[in-house]
Amino acid sequence: MKAIILLLVTLSFSGFGQTAGDFFNRGFDKGKSKDFSGAIADFNKAIEIDPTNAEYYLNRGFVKSVIKDYQGAIQDYTKAIEISPNNHAAYLSRALEKNNAGDYRGAIADYNKAIELDPDYANAYINRGFAKGKLGDYRGAIADYSKAKEIDPNENSICMDMGICKLFLEDYRGAIAEFNKVIELDPDYANAFLFRGDAKFKLKDYAGSIADYNNAIELDAKDPSAYMSRGQAKLLLSDKNGACLDWSKAGELGDGDAYDMIRKYCN
Repeated sequence: MKAIILLLVTLSFSGFGQTAGDFFNRGFDKGKSKDFSGAIADFNKAIEIDPTNAEYYLNRGFVKSVIKDYQGAIQDYTKAIEISPNNHAAYLSRALEKNNAGDYRGAIADYNKAIELDPDYANAYINRGFAKGKLGDYRGAIADYSKAKEIDPNENSICMDMGICKLFLEDYRGAIAEFNKVIELDPDYANAFLFRGDAKFKLKDYAGSIADYNNAIELDAKDPSAYMSRGQAKLLLSDKNGACLDWSKAGELGDGDAYDMIRKYCN
């Protein structure tokens, strides 16, 4: 009986003496091994012991974001900022969650603060540019993407977004130049061919646009927009039968507007 009592006493004190840092480190390791519920449980313990450490909230926010608890993540990042108002990573992380939630103005405000704290971090400009683009501020987006490129000349991930912004601003030749870079880096990127085709279409280079739409379709045969756009280019080159076939395919793939074009031009 004495042995059983001793075992119970030992078990009841098994966590005795563990510090907030111990729980944090264990939670960090669990997060790396994708034991997210275990990680959060340990971060909770760390915060219970020391609620004044911004890094505990920041890391718990990261894990909540991974498990798609976006509001929970934002709350943790906000708490980290309250504790550590100059925490660059907390502003960036909260901005990213706001971007994901469609709160682009809120995201921009956080990116502004992150850039104020670290004006040489290219990704902050890239992500702020994305938010500006979503709000229709294409010139502002291009300015941010250009700044990111200035900081990191090897940053090529922005070329696609730069091209789309230039397309919206009717800078079709500039858009084509950006899409050329994307295709050079990734010749299997269907949307780069699709959007370059759109830019060529706007410049009335219908044969060139069809060549790009052909490539887009070859890479992604289930995108109705490529068939829809190729059909319009074919019609303008007097290939009515080819246009009608493309619109028929676009309709099969779910583009309801294709049937309007068929009724207008193909019957």
